[in-house]
Amino acid sequence: MLIGSGIVSKPIFALINEQMYRKIILKPQKDRSVLNFHPWVFSGAIQTDVKSFTDGELVEVYNHAGNYLATGHFRHGTIMVRIISFKKQTIDATFWKEKFQKALALRKVLGLLNNPEINTFRLIHGEGDGLPGLIIDIYDDVAVVQTHSEGMHLAIDTISSELQQLEGLNITTVYDKSSETLSKKGMPPIPNSFLAGSKTNQVVNENGVKFYVNWEEGQKTGFFLDQRMNRQLLATYAKGKRVLNTFCYSGGFSMYALQAGASHVDSVDSSKKAIEWISQNVALNGFDVGKHSAWCEDVFDFLGKNDAVHDIIVLDPPAFAKHLSSVDRATIGYRNLNQEAIRRIKPGGLIFTFSCSQAIDKTLFRKIVFMAAAKTGRNVTILHQMTQGPDHPVSLYHPEGEYLKGLVLRVD
Repeated sequence: MLIGSGIVSKPIFALINEQMYRKIILKPQKDRSVLNFHPWVFSGAIQTDVKSFTDGELVEVYNHAGNYLATGHFRHGTIMVRIISFKKQTIDATFWKEKFQKALALRKVLGLLNNPEINTFRLIHGEGDGLPGLIIDIYDDVAVVQTHSEGMHLAIDTISSELQQLEGLNITTVYDKSSETLSKKGMPPIPNSFLAGSKTNQVVNENGVKFYVNWEEGQKTGFFLDQRMNRQLLATYAKGKRVLNTFCYSGGFSMYALQAGASHVDSVDSSKKAIEWISQNVALNGFDVGKHSAWCEDVFDFLGKNDAVHDIIVLDPPAFAKHLSSVDRATIGYRNLNQEAIRRIKPGGLIFTFSCSQAIDKTLFRKIVFMAAAKTGRNVTILHQMTQGPDHPVSLYHPEGEYLKGLVLRVD
């Protein structure tokens, strides 16, 4: 077919429109994990000289024989490629739209769309939704975005645009809260900013419980959505009980306990802002303020000086181990925390204990709790094993995504 005829032949047309990404070639026998759909490519598997590659650029991954494997974001470091597609394609607006539509369809199956009792959930959960380095939480008509990689942040404008056009949601505000997560990757400071709208806070509904959420001033994206089902589980045990909620933040477990008819709830957090918010949430829900006490102090100090008056204790600390190098120190922290709670709880009481440290797997966490229980000499049984909610899905090919571990313990 002649170019001068005004009709471009298909091969030339394809060449003109194909997005060209630089290639990463793997060493021989180093393609197994990618063939098994693991979304990370480690530096030790790469044969290509990557000195000239730029952090955040899109690359294509090929095996040693030259066969295409995947497309992802490049970054100098231990994990050099985070895969966002196992299909050879251009990463454009259509790509993002299809990813978001697929994720939203799952949340619809989970009953989280058009639900009068729930208007907040996680839309994108990194590797679990095929988008490593991207977190998107929905608070009614607000989308709070956190990027954990340069590549994802380079796409932030397209992400914002597609979120606002996503059918099934009515997103009017998009807030980029990536400053903290990206600074931990060694990137230059990038301020948090509004990509659309200007709303700074929202009262959301979760299973009929109201929460004030402030994404500008709050932790993570503003609220801990991963504990929704575990808060529901606590509610089934809370009626008539005295509950202690440690590391309470804005009072997720506290509000569910009060709604379920707890006789009294003590909420403890070292953050003055968290204590202000928890009191605000008590008022929002119209709960009896006489049944709730808020304590702004260190949790270990509180546990150490108070007598055993609680029927239920919630231990939901921040991540003690964010890296493998911190595991030994974190093990001691988790052990001491659980030991103190097991020591002081009423006979027949329940402990809801959690770890959100990705470096602490389920087996190690249970071992830590065992060590804590053994030091107290009390009889302890496991009633439930908990994890994050299904809107925080875990890819079967990426078990590392199951970061939240929890046990419900009965202590005699």
